[in-house]
Amino acid sequence: MIEGGHAPNALPQRARAVVNCRIMPGETSNEIRAELVRVTADTAVHVTPINDGSAKPTSPSPLIPEVMVPVEKVTRRLWPGVPVIPLMETGATDGAYLRAAGIPTYGVSGVFIDNDDVRAHGRDERIIVSSFYDGVEYIYQLVREFAGATR
Repeated sequence: MIEGGHAPNALPQRARAVVNCRIMPGETSNEIRAELVRVTADTAVHVTPINDGSAKPTSPSPLIPEVMVPVEKVTRRLWPGVPVIPLMETGATDGAYLRAAGIPTYGVSGVFIDNDDVRAHGRDERIIVSSFYDGVEYIYQLVREFAGATR
């Protein structure tokens, strides 16, 4: 988010940019700040963290068979040939706090998006209706798989 000036017809004397950084597990906020200073390369620009620093860096949860086998099984059942690829979701969750407490944490969705129409967190955020229902079915089957139920 960028802010600057006090009126539309005046040159701004100050400007402020808020950069929302998604920090990968294993990285620190200090490393990210140093990188922002490096790429800005302007001593007149001040990079100041605005978070409270309560989130502590954690390592990713291990991809253990007890989690991955059911995920891959349900994925193959619903979408044959679609690979399961671990990634970091771009949203914040309580997962960082759970991992810091030693509790492995995973997230899955089963929701496909249109790469040409990404509107995450926009004023008109949306997904394809059929993707929503596919995601519901995916989670339903995954919970049943973890519970040992058959369909």
